[in-house]
Amino acid sequence: MKGYEYHKPSTVKEAIDLMGSLENAKFIAGGTDVMVLIRQKKLSPAHLISLRNISDLSFMETANGFFIGGGVTHSEIVGNEFIQKHYSALSDAAGNIGSKQIRNVATLCGNICNAAPSADSACPLLVLDAKVLIAGPDKEREIALDDFFLGPNRTALEKGEMVKGFHMPPFNENTGSTYIKHTRRAAMDLPILGIAARVTIKIGGSQIGCKDAFCTIDTISNILKHLEGEDLVCEDVRIAMGVVSPKPIRAKKAEAALLGKVVSEKLFEEIAEIAASEAQPRDSIRGEAWYRRDMIKVLTKRALLKSIDRVIRPDDLIHPDRLW
Repeated sequence: MKGYEYHKPSTVKEAIDLMGSLENAKFIAGGTDVMVLIRQKKLSPAHLISLRNISDLSFMETANGFFIGGGVTHSEIVGNEFIQKHYSALSDAAGNIGSKQIRNVATLCGNICNAAPSADSACPLLVLDAKVLIAGPDKEREIALDDFFLGPNRTALEKGEMVKGFHMPPFNENTGSTYIKHTRRAAMDLPILGIAARVTIKIGGSQIGCKDAFCTIDTISNILKHLEGEDLVCEDVRIAMGVVSPKPIRAKKAEAALLGKVVSEKLFEEIAEIAASEAQPRDSIRGEAWYRRDMIKVLTKRALLKSIDRVIRPDDLIHPDRLW
């Protein structure tokens, strides 16, 4: 492994100025990916510019929605009650990344800037309508996360730029979100498939009747049949999928088909089929394309239903993963 010079700037401007003045330099935050690539000799920077001491990257703000700095670690996300309550899909994802030791140092910015199709935090941020705040040598700019990903390991970052953080809008109180990571084992594994959903619903029937539907270990089919009598209307919806194309994507046709409709078993079957048709999965060592496509149908329904569950039972902090 070649040697490198390590720099520790204390401000965003200092970090950007260093990047502009040094040759063959690389930003590093938690280092859980960068250092692996260096040891594998896939990356050989002459300079590493650490972002860990920059306070402007490590804070969270709840005014006008939610802003989270790019340097916030996954452990900090998991332990934040505001995120758990209002942006729970992001909390789901952060709690499923690597081991606890990895989550203690790995940052949200690092997970997104790798632009891996399997990045766990990408799908939650997509359904939460996140915008990326980018700082550069001359100015700051903000773009939608959907436009930030250009392909595997490719982002919209230009020379000398860095991600400062992510801004998410406020949502209606009748909004719930979730992320489901499908893996071969329960921990420390990359996803075979990742599905995130966010749903805003209007309850036309009984709140108690809806709660009764979820306070059961019944099948997803029977839960949906029970809910059909409660006139649950989907007023807003987002569905995002990871490891199904060269970059994390939204299932926009499925979203459009669900918008404004009353929840029913038949509707959810149709939405699952549409979402699967929007994917372009490929065979890999972790799973074959046909399997990923079939699991999209299963997990899309689970993610939507779990998001609705979080609206119906906001005080239930357990949210168990049922074997639907």
